[in-house]
Amino acid sequence: MSPREESSPLSLPPGETQTVVEGPDGTRLFTRSRQGPASAGDVRAYLCDGILCDGFIWKYLWPALAQTLAVTHWHYRGHGRSAPPRDPERIDIAAHADDLMAVRTQMGGGPAVLFGHSMGCQVALEAYRRHPANIRGLVLMCGTFGQPTRTFHGHDLLDQFLPKIAAAVKSNQTLARALWSRIPEGVAINMAMRMGELDPGRLNPEDFRPYLSHMKSVDFPMFVGMLSAAGEHTAIDVLSEIRVPVLIIAGERDTFTPPYLAEKMAKLIPDAKLLLVREGTHVAPIEQHDLVDGAIETFLRERVLAI
Repeated sequence: MSPREESSPLSLPPGETQTVVEGPDGTRLFTRSRQGPASAGDVRAYLCDGILCDGFIWKYLWPALAQTLAVTHWHYRGHGRSAPPRDPERIDIAAHADDLMAVRTQMGGGPAVLFGHSMGCQVALEAYRRHPANIRGLVLMCGTFGQPTRTFHGHDLLDQFLPKIAAAVKSNQTLARALWSRIPEGVAINMAMRMGELDPGRLNPEDFRPYLSHMKSVDFPMFVGMLSAAGEHTAIDVLSEIRVPVLIIAGERDTFTPPYLAEKMAKLIPDAKLLLVREGTHVAPIEQHDLVDGAIETFLRERVLAI
């Protein structure tokens, strides 16, 4: 199926196109794209979100990237403007990697740079394993190679309790959905800042609010299943086999995916560079976007587009 326009071009931001692409099982996937400068040729960046996300983390990087190369952002199945998974069982990292390949194919299948934030790092690494052709580089931000539920906040409590949470949700899906959809956004932001999950000195709360708004729209039972699948996945065996330049960006104060995981990736990947963002949290790409965007621009210009 060729991508079709999702809405009238008159309603879109200048230079942006939106399409719907079919995943391998027929699930409809939303994408948005911008063309880059002619000097970049047909190299295209693909942006892979974290779980529960539909693009808030790319707010500042999106326009910056378009000055360097073409860029496509897509929504996972069951997220944002993509449809729920046609096959409810296909919500693991491999399914997302195959969806990404479907998006790449519909965008022409040219040279790709895969970007991942949080769980998107696992998706990018799995995509490299399964569909390595024409991948020119990886940018992995505030994420890990796998099994994030075993290292969340530096311990494995989430991994231990997740099966019980999943069982409770399965037996009380209506109640779980109702409670999930009623989380007050303002209260959630204040709690996250007080607990050190966000940097109150650098984060504009309005940059984070779209995440909370979208989070509540995702089907909670599906999210729990997707998180469980991500917790079982690992691409650690792929790291030493990567043969393209890799930029790894980690937040010094990231409690979701602690920075030692990024340091481990940097040691195992042959051609990797690590940027540790001082005082950065899990959302360092919007907290300190000038630093992050500048590092990415330099990486693309010197390590990817110069090849």
